[in-house]
Amino acid sequence: MKLRYLLPAVLLGALSTASMSAQAAVTVLGWPGGPEETALRAAAKAYNALPDVTADNKVELLFFSRDGFYDKLAADLAANTDAFDVNLIATYSIGRYAPFMEPVDLGAGAKDVFGDAVLSTMQYEGKQFGVPTDLSLHFMYYRSDLIDALLSDDAAKARYSEIAEKYLGKAMQPKKPEDWSWNDWAATALYFTKAVNSDSPTRYGTVLQMKNLLFNMMVFQSLPRAYGADWMDADGNITVDSDAYKTGLELYRKLLDAGATPKDSLSYEYPEANAAFGSGQVATMLQWNAAAGDLLSTEKNPVVASVTKTMAPPSGPEGRFTHVHGLGLGINKSGKNKEGAQKFLQWLATADAMEIYAKAGGAPGLTGPALDAVAAERPDLVPLGSYASQYGYVMRGATSASALSVYELQAKAFTGYWGDVKSLDDALAEAKSGMAELLK
Repeated sequence: MKLRYLLPAVLLGALSTASMSAQAAVTVLGWPGGPEETALRAAAKAYNALPDVTADNKVELLFFSRDGFYDKLAADLAANTDAFDVNLIATYSIGRYAPFMEPVDLGAGAKDVFGDAVLSTMQYEGKQFGVPTDLSLHFMYYRSDLIDALLSDDAAKARYSEIAEKYLGKAMQPKKPEDWSWNDWAATALYFTKAVNSDSPTRYGTVLQMKNLLFNMMVFQSLPRAYGADWMDADGNITVDSDAYKTGLELYRKLLDAGATPKDSLSYEYPEANAAFGSGQVATMLQWNAAAGDLLSTEKNPVVASVTKTMAPPSGPEGRFTHVHGLGLGINKSGKNKEGAQKFLQWLATADAMEIYAKAGGAPGLTGPALDAVAAERPDLVPLGSYASQYGYVMRGATSASALSVYELQAKAFTGYWGDVKSLDDALAEAKSGMAELLK
């Protein structure tokens, strides 16, 4: 018997019920659990209450398990399902779903709500495929008490300069975090490493996420991006073997070899990095914005919460950058009510809708007046929207159908270099040949 992924029985039951209701004319398949579901429920409730939303255009929400969500969704879209009109998409899966989805018109005001960088997280081949409802990017977390002490101590500054010259080839001076280049960050990480500086108040200057995992590549790549890195050039030539990628890979390796990050960092991802920083034995960390809620909580991380600050990732010769991707909602090409779906998504892209969504717990990347409207209640969204607008980027090819496979390939090749299993040239050659096949 030949099988394909099917919508779970719970969802099929909900759809059966929805089909009998005149109210459920725009069916929205969302991301289950957590703040995304709570926020979407609040937004849908507000939309359905609008006086100009007719009974046959009201929204009905559906959710199913996160386990295998993207594979099940891809299979159902490919089978031309009409079980839902609107479905979840993510930056790194848009290329996979685009053949089965309708481009959307969010209206002229969407740019003023989100900004170009955030809107680009839902674009593929020059077309807009969704509303960017939730945003993920990276913060540089640092211990302000340690940095303040360093900047006010002449003897410490002299020692910092010596360490920078020994490890980085230049007698540098410590700076305020907002002025850090990647080399400034590296010098700071080395200074606050006990194996390098016996007087360091912390054991490690940073904690790197170096496990063979695709999401760790997203964290890493803002470093080479600041030196001009991209996956490919405008002509489609793979450029991963560039000096920019070499610089980033070598800097990570240098910090690992010096003991500036735990020796078992090759097994670290999000939770291990958070735990290390929360212990009070780490001075800096490049990490997802989602960690801020826990690391700045005196209940969850009493050792570091009051002295932890955040900023955008450091700068490089080409500027300051942060990887950014988003979750959003787009239109199923085979849906029964695409016109109603379009109206709902246009409303969702307005400042009023995003205010409701954000205050209910969502994490949209907002700018201008839309951000001002939620800043007091959601101060964590202030740097989120600002950093995304100013520093956000999406690698060329990172919304293609093969994007996740590219990240997986890079993770395998680059961790091989960091783990001293293969040379830098071999790692880059492996990544380049594999990417050429995946992105052709």
